[in-house]
Formats: sequence, C-alpha cells, structure tokens
Amino acid sequence: MNTPHQLTIFDFFHRNALMNGPGCALYYNGETRSHSELFDDACRLINGMATLNLPAGTRVAVVAKNHPAFFHLFAAGAALNLCLVLINQRLGEDELAHALDDTTPRVVIYDNDMTDKITPLIQERSGIVHSFNLVENFSSLYAPDPQGAIELAADSDPDLAYIIIHTAAVQGKPRGAVLSQTNLILANLQLMHAYGLDNTKAYLNILPLFHIMGVNIGLATLMAGGKNVIMDQFSPQASLDLIREQRVSIFGSFPPILGRILECIQSQDTPPDLAGLEIVAGLENPETAEQWEAATGSKFWIMYGQTETAGLITFSPIFEAPGSAGRVSPLARMIVADDLDNALPAGSTGEILVKGPLVFKGYWNADALNVVTFRNGWHHTGDMGQLDEKGYLYFKGRKPEKELIKPGGENVFPAEVEHALVSHEAVDKACVFGVADAEFGEAVKAVCTLNVGCTVEEKELIAYTGTLIAGFKKPRFIVFVDQLPLTAAGDIDRFAIKQKYTQG
Repeated sequence: MNTPHQLTIFDFFHRNALMNGPGCALYYNGETRSHSELFDDACRLINGMATLNLPAGTRVAVVAKNHPAFFHLFAAGAALNLCLVLINQRLGEDELAHALDDTTPRVVIYDNDMTDKITPLIQERSGIVHSFNLVENFSSLYAPDPQGAIELAADSDPDLAYIIIHTAAVQGKPRGAVLSQTNLILANLQLMHAYGLDNTKAYLNILPLFHIMGVNIGLATLMAGGKNVIMDQFSPQASLDLIREQRVSIFGSFPPILGRILECIQSQDTPPDLAGLEIVAGLENPETAEQWEAATGSKFWIMYGQTETAGLITFSPIFEAPGSAGRVSPLARMIVADDLDNALPAGSTGEILVKGPLVFKGYWNADALNVVTFRNGWHHTGDMGQLDEKGYLYFKGRKPEKELIKPGGENVFPAEVEHALVSHEAVDKACVFGVADAEFGEAVKAVCTLNVGCTVEEKELIAYTGTLIAGFKKPRFIVFVDQLPLTAAGDIDRFAIKQKYTQG
C-alpha cells in the first residue's frame, strides 16, 4: 500500500532521524542511542528481516523483558507489514503454548530468562521457522547496511493487523486482541497532547512493553521525538536514580509500583531530586496518589482503558473529578447502556460501550465472539460505569458474567483460575473472586470443595496452580468448605460466596 493517505509507525522513526537526529531516543543500561542511530538500527533490522521472505501478516512473537529491541521491532513490523505478538513473559508454560498455537507465528524472539521455558515449545511446533535469542543470535538478523529500508516501508499498510496482545479469558483460553498501526498512532497522539509530550520529555519504561499501556506511552514518547529510558526489571531505588539522572518527566504505574517508590522516598534522610518529573499515569488509590503528589510535586493522572481500545479512552488528573477514572477522550464516543444497548442518562449505571478509531480490529481467530462484542455497532467492554454531565467516567466494576480481578494492574478472570484449581485430582468445585489488597490493589481468593476422601494443603494447591497459570493469577488465599451454595438454577452462587468469604 503506497497512498497519499497513509501514516505509519515507521514514519515517526524516519521523521525523528530527520528532525531530531542528535536527540537521545533510547537509554538502556548506561548506553544511549540517538534518533539517527535508532533509525539506522531499525533500518538494518528491516533489511535483515526482509531476507526471511515473510509474507505480509506473518506473526512474529516476542517473549521478553523490556529491551531496546522492542523499538526496533515496532519499526520493522510496521515497515514490513508483520504482526507482532507481544506475549507476557510471566505466563505459565501452558499459557505460552496457547499464545503460540493461537497465533501460529513463524518467528519467535525471546530473552535469556525465557530460554528454558520457550525452547521446548519452539521445538514442538514445525510452523516456527526462525527463532532468535536477544543475547545470543538476534544481532545476526541485522543487515550491515541501512540503505533500502525506506523503499521497503513504502508498501506498509497501517490498517493491517500490527500487534496482538492476549487479554484475560472470560471463559476458556485468553483471546488475542488485534490492533492496527492506525489504532496505536491515534491512541498515542492523544497522549502526546494530554501529557504534553515533546522532544524534551523522557519516559521511564517501568511498565512492560508487552502491556498495552507500556506500548502506548513508550511509542507516544518516541512519536514525540522524546527519550525512552528502559528498565528491564523494576526496583524502587533504581527507578528514583533513573528519574534523577535521566531527567524523567513521566512514567506509568499500577499497584504496587507507586507505593514502593514512595516508601523508598520516605525512608531516605534527604529527599531525592525529582525536579523533572511531571506526570505519573495509571491506577492508584487516592490516598497513595495524594501522598505521592505531596512528596514529589508531580501530578498523578487516573485512567480507564483496555487493550481492546488501544489503551486509554479516559484520563485526567486524579483530583480533577475525585472518584472518577478521568474524562472521555475526544477520539472515543462512549455511552453507558442498558442490556438492550440503549444509552442511559447521566448518573445511571450500565455497561460501558465505545466506538471510534481507537477500537481494536477484533479478537484473533474468533469471528463468533467478534459478532457479539461488536453488536449494534458498539464495542462492548464488559465493564460497568456511570458518566456525568461533563464526560467523566466512574468505574463500577465488571458485569457479573465478566467479573475481573486486577492484581497489580494485570487482568485475571476467575474462570482461568477455577479451571486450574479443579484440574487437581483433589478438587471438586471452585469459586474464585477478588479481595482488597493493600499492596497490589486486589488479590485472588478461592473457595473450594474437595472430592470425597481427598485432601490437599492450601500451599500445595497454590503451588500447583502456579505450574499451570502465571504467578500473578495464583490464588493468594484458599478456603476449603464442605459445600458451595447454589442458585435456584443449580449454579454456584458467586454473590453468596463473596458475601460470606470476602473478609477473613
């Protein structure tokens, strides 16, 4: 595709090299790359990947901690019409296998920490033709010469599938949300405007680059010509050091990130120099946000969004409308609706429905689910909320059938955990729900019944689930009972169980 209407992610790498070439684009482990150098790196990768003869739409899976290669791949994927499958490297082996089987990548790129877990999965799948370790052999994929990449990128189609990120499963397996370059360009442009990003700003990549918000702010900073400061592992003190040394102006946070950095600040005799820091964006309770603003002078911005909406669709300073999740983006049309998708008046509680250019292309290989999700011309988020007269959204939780637990900003659906629990030979039935947690916001709790004559200890069962699902999905607490209450229809009565077992 080469038309006068297209704008691609690759174009922003090229623009920065032309207009802000000497400016710092990346900082990682003591090394910096200018925008000109980043563009050369990206072009050499584009030329190298072109020799693999990958057809447009080929999936390239990336399973790694934060690394500069993510940005090279963002450019290469855009230029060559490849689809990057960004996989959470904290997933269990079965979950990784599902992500690979669902998207059938021909190329897998991983880091050293993933070698033992991912190598057998690669070997078992004949469709994976190429695999690269970021430390051992990924550099061999870069061509020696950057020339010619711009011509290759001329056929980039910004409306094709560009990124797939798997979201938590309501039932069964996680679903791959498909985003286009256009989705992300518009999502990131709105953040550039809202957060005041330009070529003087620096973003600290604490959030993982397989997470939609990490992708959002990282690419928004890149598009603005700013600097991405990359962390591959979170540490409160290291974060403070980088904020000071690299004059970081913004970072993203989900519990417990902000609380841990705040504790680190409060433990020091001399407050750290955070003069350049302007904004922290994400989710946090008002008390911690208030303490943070008082201690640092920076503002905390609250938000609401999904992978399916290319990230944020509401955002504002947390105390601009206390209790809200921010104001609706100019690029999103949002209503709160009843079960028939009729818009409800301001102050009413209903399902949050969204339409506009930020809405994703659909779930990968899930046509029937997409019909339901996009019915009546709206994306059905599965979330409940209220809108006020000024366009501020007040989040009211998930629809009962789509209940969601969010430990540390991750998404966990009860069905995933319940499936893991009942696969244990001792467990008959399980009901999983979220409980308040001071550190992570929410924790996973399970109430289980056991098969006749069987026993299992809480710690043993928690450890067992960790062999099947990601560590952040494991129950923190398990209660064993003789029987679970049932509804009149014979289903497990989740409401009654939550009422009885949320405390204690």
